[in-house]
Amino acid sequence: MATRRRILSPSLALIAALAVVGLIAGIGVAHDRATSTSLAHGESAQPPWPAPPVGERRERAAVADLPNVYGVKLRQHIHTHLSITIDGVAATVPGQIGLDEDNRYATALHTHDTSGIIHVESPDRRDFTLGQFFTEWNVRLDARHVGARGGDIGEVLTVFVDGQRRAGNPASIVLHNLDSIDLVVAPAGTTARPTPAFDWPGNYR
Repeated sequence: MATRRRILSPSLALIAALAVVGLIAGIGVAHDRATSTSLAHGESAQPPWPAPPVGERRERAAVADLPNVYGVKLRQHIHTHLSITIDGVAATVPGQIGLDEDNRYATALHTHDTSGIIHVESPDRRDFTLGQFFTEWNVRLDARHVGARGGDIGEVLTVFVDGQRRAGNPASIVLHNLDSIDLVVAPAGTTARPTPAFDWPGNYR
């Protein structure tokens, strides 16, 4: 006896096809979201690099996948110190990155002042990266550049974490409590050295 083959109706076939397309698209979105936190999307500009204008901070935070957590109960509290040195001169990490208290706005990654301390304050315990911080700051960061400074003009970017040299793209560095991250841009052929250890204020220890 011949076996009957079940044939989908045109409408069912269309639904099945759309489901497959949706699944593929969903995987693509998840992949983009997963990789975006290890990349930095910002401008190639010369220092000093100011904090984004108040009217642009929410847009920059959205690119970095950082929602507003102002007034939300926090479960994670981390502080990481960032220093940037360009040809021997310290570049300022400005305050008010990811923060606008007048309008009850703060992302999980923000700065209060020019100390270089990045505050990680989140309602969820998860990893945050240096790339996300630079994205909301709107400053380019990759394996060779900080803003417009780096490998394209005969300079070399060297990265240190707690005084130890770190290879690869610094945008992928996960922020940990009381870590010190140094980005040192120096002329090619010179020896880059980390900045002196950051003296954490007592209330952060």
